[in-house]
Amino acid sequence: MGTRGHSEGITMSGGGLYSLATIGAKHVIDAATPMVLDAIDSLSREAIANGFTLSDMGTADAGTSLAMVGSVIDAVRARVPQAPISVVYSDQPRNDFNALIANVYGLGPFDTYVDNNDNVYPLVSGTTFYKQILPAATVDIGFSATAMHWLSSKVCNISNHVQAVGAEGEELEKFRAQAHRDWRQILLHRAAELKPGGKLVLINFGCDEQGRYLGNTGGVNMFDTFNQIWQVFLEQDRITRTEYENMTLPQYYNTVEEFSAPLTNPDEAVYQAGLRLDHIETRIVNCPFAEAFAEHGDAARFAEAYIPTIRSWNESIYFNGLDDQRALEERQQLIEDYYGTYRDMVRDSPEGHGMDYVHAYMVISKQT
Repeated sequence: MGTRGHSEGITMSGGGLYSLATIGAKHVIDAATPMVLDAIDSLSREAIANGFTLSDMGTADAGTSLAMVGSVIDAVRARVPQAPISVVYSDQPRNDFNALIANVYGLGPFDTYVDNNDNVYPLVSGTTFYKQILPAATVDIGFSATAMHWLSSKVCNISNHVQAVGAEGEELEKFRAQAHRDWRQILLHRAAELKPGGKLVLINFGCDEQGRYLGNTGGVNMFDTFNQIWQVFLEQDRITRTEYENMTLPQYYNTVEEFSAPLTNPDEAVYQAGLRLDHIETRIVNCPFAEAFAEHGDAARFAEAYIPTIRSWNESIYFNGLDDQRALEERQQLIEDYYGTYRDMVRDSPEGHGMDYVHAYMVISKQT
């Protein structure tokens, strides 16, 4: 879910902790890998004979996609054994690229493809997917998972909630409009980068046909819980009204219709740039920590395992939302108290808590 984050001031957990804390994000990529391999099978041998390029956008520390990249290399080798393969990892400039390098080159806790493959070239870019990352017509497969729900900017604070899923009226419309602009900007840059016949496999958080979204699949609503705790802190005068509103997450979850619109309407610039929607479906990947709790039944263990995966992607936003006139130690303590409160809630009443992943799985092609 990482940076897999792109708005200003947002970072995922560093030091390689992101992938360790977000095993669910790896499960999502594993589930999408057959779609990536099918996309490779659809490429012409001529297109990849002189070189194959995979672009992994919003990759965070790269740990969650290592197995997928290894499968891609095997699939390309099966098609064109001698083709040089470039794997371009990109994320925002504040990303922990030291952890990324460590993971890719086998210095972290994950198995990697690097030592077992010749003629493979991992490359790193600090350009976000809101810009063109690679030269025109050079990418064979563009991939991104659990990243493009982060908006390019926070258009406003939400007065009554911390995420657009709880926004109303004009505030909701501002988030929706920004998300629509951002999605089209992302796609136009990808249209430029793709070779004719190239494919995008994009796995984005979204709102499914039943109105379900991340952390809201029938149990305790995760985002409402985020909001509830900050509201209690506000009522207790532990934070100010300004700080509460600063906790707004710069995210938006598109519906299937919103994802599809620029790819299916001939009047849209994205469509005119040659991108076509081959396939879209929504899937739910169950929260691995809630699934483990169902087996071991230890609520304290569940709470201790679950909270770090939440913390890995929103702590920087919440910390930066606190007034910088507060002493550093005071801000740090407020953050510890916030996640400690959440941990205690889960420990004391674990039923229904969990962060099920709700994604739209898309395959998009560039017309030849």
